[in-house]
Amino acid sequence: MKSNRSKAIVDRFRCPEEFVHLQIHRTNNATRGFFRFGEDVVCYGRCSYGIRCSVFNLNGNLTDVSSVMAGDRESASLPFDPDEVVDNLRYERYVATANSDNLRSGFVRACRSVYYGLRPAMPSFLRAYAKRAYLVGWNKKTFPQWPVDTTVDVLLERLLELSLTKQEVSSVPFIWFWPDGYKSCSVMTHDVETRAGLNFIDTLMELDQSAGVKASFQLIPEKRYSVSLTLVREVQSRGFEVNIQDLNHDGQLFDNQNDFLDRARKINDYSRSYGALGYRSGAMYRNLDWYDAFEFDYDMSVPNVAHLDPQQGGCCTVMPYFVGRILELPLTTVQDYFLFYILKDYSIDLWKRQIERIRQQHGMMSFIVHPDYVIAQRNRAVFEGLLEYLASLRDSRTVWVALPGEVNQWWRQRSKMRLIRDGSDWKVEGEGSERARIAYAGLLDGKLTYRIDPPHSAVA
Repeated sequence: MKSNRSKAIVDRFRCPEEFVHLQIHRTNNATRGFFRFGEDVVCYGRCSYGIRCSVFNLNGNLTDVSSVMAGDRESASLPFDPDEVVDNLRYERYVATANSDNLRSGFVRACRSVYYGLRPAMPSFLRAYAKRAYLVGWNKKTFPQWPVDTTVDVLLERLLELSLTKQEVSSVPFIWFWPDGYKSCSVMTHDVETRAGLNFIDTLMELDQSAGVKASFQLIPEKRYSVSLTLVREVQSRGFEVNIQDLNHDGQLFDNQNDFLDRARKINDYSRSYGALGYRSGAMYRNLDWYDAFEFDYDMSVPNVAHLDPQQGGCCTVMPYFVGRILELPLTTVQDYFLFYILKDYSIDLWKRQIERIRQQHGMMSFIVHPDYVIAQRNRAVFEGLLEYLASLRDSRTVWVALPGEVNQWWRQRSKMRLIRDGSDWKVEGEGSERARIAYAGLLDGKLTYRIDPPHSAVA
C-alpha cells in the first residue's frame, strides 16, 4: 500500500494537495487490462482486484472496482493507481497493448505507403471511397465513446468526490480551468492540405474575421506546395497563427525512429523559420513517446476519439495535458473532411452535440476545418454556420474563443500557479494570476458541482 495524493488530480484542479487523500493497493506484477470505475468509466492499467479484460473493442462486462472501495476515516483505498490509468489513456497505451491491428505492422505500413504514393493522382471521390472502406465498422467501437469521450475528466472528478466524502469536507478550493471565469474554451485551426487550400487562405481569414473567431493555419513545409515567408508573415500580421503540419504529409513520419529523428530536426528548423510554436502531424499520425525530439511548445495531433482516423485510439479527455514539456491540445470534435465525405453530413448538428458535451465538462472545443474542403459553396455554408454559432457562444461570455498559442500560454501559467491561504480565505499566486479565478468543488446530492468566485478574490 502506498499513500498517494494523485498528481493527476492535483494537476487538473490546481488545488492544495492537503485536500486529496487516497491510498493505493498496487500489485506491480499484475497484468494491465480494462476494468470499470463505476458504470460509465472505463479504465486501463494494473489493478489488484478482479479480472482485467485485454480486448480493445469492449463488448463484454468489465469488473467494476468501485464496489470494493475501503480505507480509513480520512482516505479512500483504491485497487489501482489513478495516475497510471490517466497516463495510459492520455498516451493511448491501451491501443498499443490491446489492438492487434497495430498501425506499425509491416502490412499496414505498406498499404499506407501505396495510398500516399497514389494519392496525388486520385480524385477526391476515390480517396473518400478508400477511406470509407478502411473505416468499415467504426461505429461499432464502444471505447473510446463516440462522439466525445470524457473518461479521464470524469474519473478525476469521481476521485475528488471520493476524497471529499471520506474527509467529510464540504468543498475544495482550486484554480478555475479557464481565464476570466470563462466556462469553457474554443480553438479553431485550419490544416492546409493542397495548393488549392493555400490559395484559399486569404478568403478563409476573411470568413474567420467576419465572425470575430481567431484561428491558426498549419502549413506543410515540403513537397505539397511552396510556402513563402511572405505568406507566413502576412497571416501572422493579421492576428492569426502559423504552425507546422508534418514535414511532407506522406504518412511515414513515425514509421522508423531514426528517420523520424532526421525529419524532426528539419521540422524544428522550419518552426524556427516560421516563428511557429505549435505542431500537428499529417493525418494525426502520432507517437507521443518520441515527442522529446520536437522543440515545439504545444502539439495538436491527438484526437479525443479516433474512430474515424487512420490511427485508432483517442486520449479520452477534453482538457489540455502535458506530454513531457510539450502541451497537448487534443482535437475534440470531428474534422470537416470526415463530416462531409465520410458521414455525408452537411449540417452543424454533430458539431453542436459535441460542443454541448464538452461544455458540460468545461472543456476545450477544438476544430479542424481545412481550407481545401470549404472552397465548395455547400461546404462553406456549413462552416459559416459553425462560425456564427461559435460567435454566439463567445458573445454570451461563457466560451473563451482563443488561439492555440493563447491556450498554451494560459495552461502553462496555470500549471505554475499556487493557491495559498490568505487569512480565512484563499488567493492565487503566480504569473497570470490577475486572470485566474478561485473556484470551489463541492458535493450536491452526491455529485460534484462548481462555484466560481468573483474576480477580486483571485488576484494576489
